[in-house]
Amino acid sequence: MMLSLRNSSSHPVSFLLLGIPGLENSHFWIAFPFCVMYAVAVVGNIIVLHVIRTDHTLHQPMYLFLAMLAITDLVLSSSTQPKMLAILWFHAHEIEYHACLIQVFFIHAFSSVESGVLMAMALDRYVAICFPLRHSTILTPSVVGRLGAAVMIRGVLWVSPFCIMISRMPFCFNRVIPQSYCEHMAVLKLVCADTTVNRGYGLFVAFSVAGFDMIVISISYVMILRAVLRLPSGEARLKAFGTCASHICVILALYIPALFSFLTHRFGHHVPRVVHIMFANLYVLAPPMLNPIIYGVRTKQIRDRVIHACCGKDS
Repeated sequence: MMLSLRNSSSHPVSFLLLGIPGLENSHFWIAFPFCVMYAVAVVGNIIVLHVIRTDHTLHQPMYLFLAMLAITDLVLSSSTQPKMLAILWFHAHEIEYHACLIQVFFIHAFSSVESGVLMAMALDRYVAICFPLRHSTILTPSVVGRLGAAVMIRGVLWVSPFCIMISRMPFCFNRVIPQSYCEHMAVLKLVCADTTVNRGYGLFVAFSVAGFDMIVISISYVMILRAVLRLPSGEARLKAFGTCASHICVILALYIPALFSFLTHRFGHHVPRVVHIMFANLYVLAPPMLNPIIYGVRTKQIRDRVIHACCGKDS
């Protein structure tokens, strides 16, 4: 009895990540598209960073925020994908306890940072369209830097309590996490104690980060829409909307799988587990892969420089 109590009041040495339960026989083949997506995410974001760093004409707010987004995507995808591929290809299911908590921190902190950067990009589009003559004086490099620092600090400060609270709680004997990476709610389900405070704090973080950012983004686009509809010509309106199209696509790529994953973890008890886990994987991999593609294809300055570097000629 004393041994049982002692074991349940301490943290385990490690956890077991199952990968994608229900599709164990297909793990080897499922890993290939995930590997391709991760490779595209890494190469694409590195190219975007290189183009922005080497071309001084791109040292403008829009591209500086895009560089922040690329760095965030590299960290977010790299915090999960190498371990996921090791699970699917080499059956390396075990993850050390502290490594699991570090993964929890990076996933949630940089998801918050990504959301904050998208909010800052919406503010940049608002200023560029509604106050075009004052854009460079309002969003100076120092202001852009402070916005980037603010969303980074917010992510660290808001998410750190997750790991601190979990590290002080007793765990049950079950150490199996039925998905591909360590996520706050999945780890919390292994705790042998009342987790009401943890769950409440998780909801607070979700609504104070994603909720606040989505409200700011929505207000920005309402103001943008009003300003665009006042433009005299259809061509001018189409051009203004075109500058926002990439940003809107990136927002949808992040928030749709994020909201699905968040809601099914808490309320979607009838959603098949395999569907939830696949969306959870897409949540941390699809945006980092799609963002450089979207901005690379739709942003002429970046597209031209990539084509010039690859083909030795302008488009």
